[in-house]
Amino acid sequence: MKRAIQPTTVERFMREDDFIVSKTNAKGIITYGNPIFIEFSGYTEDELLGSQHNIVRHPDMPRSAFKLVWDTISAGEEFFGYVKNMSKDGSFYWVFTHITPDRDRQGNIVGYTSVRRCPKREAVAKVEPLYRAMVEAEKAAGARGAIEAGTAVLLDLLKQSGISYEELVFSL
Repeated sequence: MKRAIQPTTVERFMREDDFIVSKTNAKGIITYGNPIFIEFSGYTEDELLGSQHNIVRHPDMPRSAFKLVWDTISAGEEFFGYVKNMSKDGSFYWVFTHITPDRDRQGNIVGYTSVRRCPKREAVAKVEPLYRAMVEAEKAAGARGAIEAGTAVLLDLLKQSGISYEELVFSL
């Protein structure tokens, strides 16, 4: 179903007081979405529950960015970042996301909670060209080398800047 959606140039903007909240199991299957998530995604609650969270993935987002997300959260760490999501109608919306692992009593990761809020427009303007360069590198490298190539673009920027990924995100 997701692949048939054609991205449009229509942008939707989160309101300052909006918080998009979703929960997934450890494999990224949506188990909860708040009304704001349902609103912005354009899907019904029934369509979201049981679907992979990547149902809202926009093709402008580099695959390597999501590898960074999964590497971080599956290691039990929290993740912060800017993400461009796609609604069911093909429109898009930017978010500033904070993802944390959910643990059982033994400390095992059993899922993830993501809270997204309205991003700073200046930050979106700075991250968009980076993501574009990462996607271009991924396409040029082909399927097998895509994630490595996109990651290299990000790592080169961090090395040139002399900062960590988190420092970059919070400096935007």
